[in-house]
Formats: sequence, structure tokens, C-alpha cells
Amino acid sequence: MKVAIIGAGHVGLVTGVCLASVGHRVYLVDVHAECLEAIRRGKPLFYEPQLEELLGQVLAQGRLETLADISQAVEKSELILLAVGTPLKEGSIDLRALRVVSEQVGAALKGLSSYRVVAVKSTVIPGTTDTTVRSLIEEHSKKTVGEFGLCMNPEFLREGSAIEDFLKPDRIVIGQQDERSGQVLDELYRSFSCPKVFTTLRNAELIKYASNALLANLVSFSNEMAALCEAIPGTNVETILAGLRLDRRLSIRMDGKNYEAGIGEYLKAGCGFGGSCLPKDVAALKHFAAGYSVSMPLLDAVLSVNRQRPSQLVAIAEKALGVLKNARATVLGLAFKPGTDDLRESPALAVIEQLLQRGAEVKAFDPFVRKVKDGWLDGRVALCESPQEALSGADAALVVTAWPEFARWDWKTLASSMRRPILIDGRNGLRQTALPETMRYFSIGKNAST
Repeated sequence: MKVAIIGAGHVGLVTGVCLASVGHRVYLVDVHAECLEAIRRGKPLFYEPQLEELLGQVLAQGRLETLADISQAVEKSELILLAVGTPLKEGSIDLRALRVVSEQVGAALKGLSSYRVVAVKSTVIPGTTDTTVRSLIEEHSKKTVGEFGLCMNPEFLREGSAIEDFLKPDRIVIGQQDERSGQVLDELYRSFSCPKVFTTLRNAELIKYASNALLANLVSFSNEMAALCEAIPGTNVETILAGLRLDRRLSIRMDGKNYEAGIGEYLKAGCGFGGSCLPKDVAALKHFAAGYSVSMPLLDAVLSVNRQRPSQLVAIAEKALGVLKNARATVLGLAFKPGTDDLRESPALAVIEQLLQRGAEVKAFDPFVRKVKDGWLDGRVALCESPQEALSGADAALVVTAWPEFARWDWKTLASSMRRPILIDGRNGLRQTALPETMRYFSIGKNAST
């Protein structure tokens, strides 16, 4: 199938590369020339495991092409996927980019006689596809739904494992305006053997939000348990949650072994969730519900717990050091999670801001973040090139991102270079790591006196 994808960001590029890898012909469109040039060179502007290798393969096979002209891509394609960003603006999602591309796609459809399907892949609140997108396409194409197809096809891609999530999905949700529209999406995913959910446009939109809201609930529940354990001597959130994950509804026992369900990854304590999805989608869902006079106290609590967790990490550091003013603090990990270089809503940013507010000197290190956009760190935080540079002379190290590399470091040598060898593990990723006896180790979800 010939597919146009409008928007070559994380979702659009991963989707395009994966569809090309299973045999489709993909035309990627983006307004940013530097983004398209990077893709043509096989060097995406963001890091995602396996993406660069797979991109190189589909480029060599001639299955993926970049275009700057939407009308050209629409003309070449049977299916158009809209994958532009919908960032949060004053509590609700900003649909400006989606409106623009809907108008442009509509204009491109105007002169075409053959049937095309337009599918929204961007995360949008219920009612967006069948009102905003539909009306703009109809207005600019001078066609009505039926003359073109309309679908909503949410993505469920986790940064850091997006390629695997796309190629081995647990479900594919197809919101369809009518059966003919949905059949085109069904054909697109013919080679995928997972369950396919055919439903209304609005159900498909809300499934995406409900999914992320549930995951955010699990993270904040885990962190609320961590806060309780931090207050009660003799308790440890890691033990509490490990016992919880053994519940037969969260794991399966086969051949004498327990296999944890994937959702158990979200039942782990830390210093909060971040990224482009969970914070934005929970806030947007809450704002959307308010428009229908529906209160969502559970989501209010989820966001409140999440805002508090970076403060707890800083509080542990302050208690360990006595005072943070003029202390040298090193933040290990800037990305919101391992496997990505995405800083959006990262807890590390909140930790750094609070350390600076308390007068600490801050250095930072991340194995994949080599520069920080918008210059917010400029002149205030040293972004180091190596763990040795980051930890030399430090009074405390705060682990904010659970990069597995951290557990493989030579901590004996690194600790000897610190002014005060204090390690505060905000992700509990170093619990099993052999640390030197000289190092004081503090973990999340455990009372410091235990």
C-alpha cells in the first residue's frame, strides 16, 4: 500500500519506517527541512533504539521517501496518516498543526477523483476527528465523508521501545467513520496478528487517553506507597511492590516460574513520570472532562503525587548533606526515561531547578543527551561529557534516570573522586550494585533510619 505520513517526528518517523519495513511504500512529509534532510541521510534528529538501523534499510530498499509537499504525497498515496504534534497549551491540547495539515490535505484531495482515506494518528481528545478534522477536509476538498474515508488510529509507542511496540503490537485500534474507511486500515495492518479493535472515532480517541491515564495512575500509586515507606521505619517499597506484582492478576505462573505482566513495569517507585505522553495526556483528559462538568479527582491526585516526587529526592539530598547551599550536586540522567534523549517533562529538570533554588552548584551527565535545547541550562549547570568529569569533587550524586550503564560504572574509583561520596538513587536501579563501603547510599521508598 502507498501511505503518506504527515509529520516526521517520533510517532510519524517510527510509523513510517516500520510500515516500510513490512512492505508498504511510504512518503514522509514534514515542514522542517532539517528534519527531512536528517532522515534522507539516515540520521534521525532524535534517539530511538533500532531506528537508525531500520531507517537505513528501508532507504536502501527505496521504500521510504521524504517530501516537503503535502499535495504531492496525497496524490501518490491511498492512505494519509496525520501524525503532527498536539502539545499542551493552557491545559488543553493545541490543535493548530492538525488544523493546518487537515486544510492542506483537504485542498490536495480537491482535484483527485479516486478514493483516499485520512486517518488521525495524533493524540486528540474525543470529538476532534469527526468535527475539526472532518469539517476542515470537507471545506477545503469540497467533498463529503464517503467520497473520502476517515479513521482514527491511535499509537501505543513507548519511547525507548517504539520499534518493537510497532512491529509486535498488543492491539491495533481502528476508529472508523464507516466500514469502507476501516477496511483500508485493516489492509494496512494485514500482516499483524494481534487483536484489532474496530470502533467509533470517539471511542478510539478515548482509548488512547484511558490507556495513558491508567499507566500514570499505577506510577503515582507506586510513588504514594514509596512516600509512606519513606516515613515508616522498617518498610521498603521495593519489597511491597514486588509482593504486589506476584498477584495472579499481574503475573502468570508457568513451569514453576513467575512471569510478570508488562504492566508491572509501571508498578515501580521513583521520582515521577515525564515525557511527551503521560503528563500531557492526563492533564488534557482532565481538562476535557471539565468541559462536560465531569470532575476527575483521581487524575488530580495522580498529577499531584507526580509533582511531589522530585522534591522528595532533593529533600533526601538536603538531609544527607545538612545544607544544599554551596554544595556540589551531580544529577545523573536527564532524559525522562532510559532509551531516549527526550527531556520533555523530565523529573530531572525539576530536580535541577530545586537544587539551584537552594543554592547548590549543579553538574549533570546523561549518556545520550549531549545538548540541551532552549539554553535553559546555559551558565547555570555544567553538562559533562563523562561520569568522571560529572562526579569529580561532588558532594552528592542524584540518579534521576535509570540508565543501565550506571550499574556498570567503576563506583570505587568514582567515589574516591567525590568530595563526599553520597549516592541518592531516585530510581532504585543501583540496589544490587556493589558499591564501595565509603559510599553512603540512599534509595527511594525506604526510611533513611532503616
